[in-house]
Amino acid sequence: MKGRSSRRHFLRRSAAISLSAPLITSLEEYALAEQTKPTAVAITAPASTAPMPMGAIGKLKISRLICGGNLISGFAHSRDLIYVSPLLTHYFTDQKILETWALCEQHGINTMILFPGDKRAAGLYDRYRSTGGRIQYLAQLSPAKDDVRTCVKEAKDAGAVGAFLLGNLTDAWTREGEVRLVSELLANIKDQGLIAGVAAHELGSVVAVEKAGLPPDFYMKTLHQNNYWSQRRPEQMKEVIDNYAIDNYWCMDPKETIAYMSELKRPWIAYKVLAAGAIRPKSGLQHAFENGADFAAVGMFDFQIAENVALTSEVVTAARNRDRDWYA
Repeated sequence: MKGRSSRRHFLRRSAAISLSAPLITSLEEYALAEQTKPTAVAITAPASTAPMPMGAIGKLKISRLICGGNLISGFAHSRDLIYVSPLLTHYFTDQKILETWALCEQHGINTMILFPGDKRAAGLYDRYRSTGGRIQYLAQLSPAKDDVRTCVKEAKDAGAVGAFLLGNLTDAWTREGEVRLVSELLANIKDQGLIAGVAAHELGSVVAVEKAGLPPDFYMKTLHQNNYWSQRRPEQMKEVIDNYAIDNYWCMDPKETIAYMSELKRPWIAYKVLAAGAIRPKSGLQHAFENGADFAAVGMFDFQIAENVALTSEVVTAARNRDRDWYA
């Protein structure tokens, strides 16, 4: 009887352990689990009592933390996980999107990124504003080469206060020697009374725009550490264009970016600062603001907003006397 009792106790204990712990099947997963163990349950944090730090681009007052637009439109950098984008579209119902924007405002975020081409998101934004919502948005544009006007007018009509060229297109156009298209788009954006920006993954794109003497009101340039667990492997870095073919790497030149942007006297919105969730928020935000970014655009779920705002307030305050001046 004693043996049977001991066996039952062992089985109950084993079952409890299997239900309370994730299934870990490799040494790599053990290592990752050990890294994440201390804060695995801390998915939210109280909002900071300090006000959201603010900056300005042109006449616009903009929160240092900007809510990214990828998640609400169902665009996920999911690496090789094929279920992530469908999961996002199921999570971000119309009501959840409205709640997310309201939470942003509640915690002091006054600016977000939105894709005017996403008719659902654009319609929800119109509905949000009609019910008293005040969050403003920067439009991410993806124009055709033979028409860099229509998308700008659509963005203005949909309530955008600023617009910028999608990073993938900036990289492609500058690589192809089509800087004139960037120039035309910036002119069209400014003609509509919006602040005009250029986004880029590749530092060479920013360099090309500057060499052409173009006058963007701001840049969006990727910046993050490259020491995260799932970073791109050396054999995956054969060509620059692979930055888009392999979905786990977005800033190929962090050190060079920091050095170049330190001499560039234009507002800088850093994005991909968390490497699509591979870097902890405090570490990613700290790295961005300490190394010269004036703003950080971060895609956020509703349950992450309070924590990210509190962290932004903390790291911006600590970075007040950084080497690069604040240009916004």
